[in-house]
Amino acid sequence: MNRKPAELLIDLAAEPIGGRVLAASDELLGPKEGLLRSSGPGWETRRRHAPGHDWAVVALGLPGIIRHTVVDTTGFGGRHPTHASVESIHLPTTPDIIELVRDPGRWTEVVSRSPLAADRKNTFAVKAKAPMTHVRLVVYPDGGVGELRVFGDPTPHPGLFDGETEIDLTALSSGARAIDCSDRHFSSPNDMLGEGAGGWLTHRRRIPGHEWAIIRLAGRAIVNRIEVETTGLAGNAPESIGVAAVDAAGASRSALRKGDWRPMLAPTQIEAETIATYTDFETARAVTHLRLDLHPDGGITRLRAFGMSEEPWMSLS
Repeated sequence: MNRKPAELLIDLAAEPIGGRVLAASDELLGPKEGLLRSSGPGWETRRRHAPGHDWAVVALGLPGIIRHTVVDTTGFGGRHPTHASVESIHLPTTPDIIELVRDPGRWTEVVSRSPLAADRKNTFAVKAKAPMTHVRLVVYPDGGVGELRVFGDPTPHPGLFDGETEIDLTALSSGARAIDCSDRHFSSPNDMLGEGAGGWLTHRRRIPGHEWAIIRLAGRAIVNRIEVETTGLAGNAPESIGVAAVDAAGASRSALRKGDWRPMLAPTQIEAETIATYTDFETARAVTHLRLDLHPDGGITRLRAFGMSEEPWMSLS
């Protein structure tokens, strides 16, 4: 407990990417929707005077492999549950929520019943290998939770990798994720891989060098074109950008920093408030990771890299 979540993982349950609370056993003192909101009253059940426990079922915004969960009891001292557990299930089709609630045997426990501290982000590691689409938070016996966060690796929807359909290989919804970066002072580089997240913005660099982010593509592929968007970043766009690539499935962050990166796009000047498209690359081999370089610093609203793949990242690791 209380391990810090690995850096740059995605909160698969976040409302901005589609996470939602489908049902709860009780929400008299705080709405179930509050469970996924960092601001607001949180979720709180009535005082239970009979044996049992309370629960909430959450549909993840993106299917994924869960790495950590956070049960945040901040602000609920004296009203928080004493213990909690987390269960998960993989249901790629729209589930019958009544059936799910009535058949707890279909759920897999990923966090066993564990004590919760008051006014704290209670963090629990999860050892999982398969993607999940829903989680159920169980609280014992009752009480309030300020927020539930489900950190993990997004995975693609079935059928996306047919080797014939061009997809955005850097989209969170395709299973991509930023796994390392030089700076995330204002925001995570994952914010440039999703829709409407505001983009990645670094601090103002005062020493020689440049900023960078490494993105694990959704799958091994030959990249056909890259789009770099700087909309809304007047005064904050980089002077120029560059792109390098490597084929290094399953490599660690430390290994990737020393990897055999091949230039794809030499440093090229870019303007603010634009979408720049690049198709003339220095390498045309299949790769698993891209490194976006910002010279010297700045922000990117959205990064897209298009190609076709039959090998999603999960099958390569």
